[in-house]
Amino acid sequence: MDAEQIREYCLSKKAATEEFPFDEVTLVFKVMGKIFALVALEGELSVNLKSEPARALELRERFPAVQPGYHMNKKHWNTVYVDGSMSRDQLAGLIDHSYEMVVAGLSGKLRKELQNL
Repeated sequence: MDAEQIREYCLSKKAATEEFPFDEVTLVFKVMGKIFALVALEGELSVNLKSEPARALELRERFPAVQPGYHMNKKHWNTVYVDGSMSRDQLAGLIDHSYEMVVAGLSGKLRKELQNL
């Protein structure tokens, strides 16, 4: 996946939005106002994704391209370097997992609102 493919995939998620809240080179994707992905557009292409803590550690051990989340809570976030070592399906699965974790952490009111969209 390249940056545009990651962008399109993230925006295909229900109620996903994009913005540049920090700077002009970090594209942030949110669902119901909560971040589920951050894409570094400058330097080596990478994406920060939320993960269940045990899975985050497993992914880091399994894939050299997966590192503790840069500028994030390293227990819950990984930085995935998009260097071709992971397949498109593997990266899409990590994006899916991040999105699902964020949705699961939403308040009941926000989850209901999301379901009704």
